[in-house]
Amino acid sequence: MDKQKSTTTAAGGLSTKAITTNHAAVLSQPIRRVLQSFLLIWLDANFDESKDHYNKSIQDLQHIVATIKTFTDVDQCVDFLSDIEDEKVFMIVSNALGQHIVPEIQALPQLHSIYVFCDNQSINQQWVTIIPKIKGVYTQIEPICEALKIDCEHCDRGMISVSFNGLDPLFMYTQFLKEALLEIEDDDTKSIKELVEYCRLHSDASEITLEKIEREYRDHKPISWYTGPYFIYSMLNRGLRLMDVDVILKMGFFIRHLHQHKNWSKTT
Repeated sequence: MDKQKSTTTAAGGLSTKAITTNHAAVLSQPIRRVLQSFLLIWLDANFDESKDHYNKSIQDLQHIVATIKTFTDVDQCVDFLSDIEDEKVFMIVSNALGQHIVPEIQALPQLHSIYVFCDNQSINQQWVTIIPKIKGVYTQIEPICEALKIDCEHCDRGMISVSFNGLDPLFMYTQFLKEALLEIEDDDTKSIKELVEYCRLHSDASEITLEKIEREYRDHKPISWYTGPYFIYSMLNRGLRLMDVDVILKMGFFIRHLHQHKNWSKTT
């Protein structure tokens, strides 16, 4: 039976976790991704995390996307991609596989953007121009990271949809919940610890990132955690968009701090 090496990493961390499993296990294994509304798939027949350049590339990418899945087998990659329903997918594909797989999967609605990673840009320019979802051809991981960061921000913003044509029930419930959260007075130390434990249990967030939040949260302004290279923005955005009460309540202290910081800034 074919074997597939799949790597799951987390934004803000420095470690990777390799899982060797068969085809059925890859498809049935649950993915914990409550942090963001998107994930990254990397398809490369030669992917080997033990090699320095792959390891370094993963470390760069995991500062942007919380969940990264790597595949060396085309069929397993396509099966995994086809099963995704609620998230948007960004995809890095090597030139050797790209010309064959991209035309077949480009119409999938969950596939947001494709980045072709190769050694020679010129030989790929012709075929990639006919695929609208391809963002470019790249020979280095750094420009892919820059393009990916921009696309993730656009994806996050594009998923926020609140209609003000009348007071629909969802909008009213959101306002009620917001007012309730702002009135709560609790122990920030306890709330931070509970958020970290929740992320540790329900997400792919790296331990390094979680320990940093728990240890240094009070050392920085709330807005810096919101706009910084962490999962906070995406997690809050996804929680509000889906009205995920568990996530919203766990982040209630942060919502209050962000609201207080905004009001304080207006008075200074």
